[in-house]
Amino acid sequence: MSPVMLASVAARFKVLAEPARLQVLQALQRGPQHVSALMALTGLNQANLSRHLQLLHAQGFVSRRRQGTFIHYAIADARVFALCDLMCEAVRRPAAPPERRTTA
Repeated sequence: MSPVMLASVAARFKVLAEPARLQVLQALQRGPQHVSALMALTGLNQANLSRHLQLLHAQGFVSRRRQGTFIHYAIADARVFALCDLMCEAVRRPAAPPERRTTA
């Protein structure tokens, strides 16, 4: 990978490294939600939630659209859940340590 690609991938992983943002993504699996609904689903206050949504939007994980006075957020790229599923599986069943080779 090029240095630019490495930095881009690292930035996306950094956004996902915050449990509250993963909680927001999990809440959005139910479908598009407005901020008030996301506050109720996650327990985050409005200022904190807005900051997390801004970061998720900036990295392309969520989309947003205004409907009247509400902004609705939705998953922009469902592939994020495939990544989360891979990591959850890795946490549930850690890889076995490599076998030690003996030299004769």
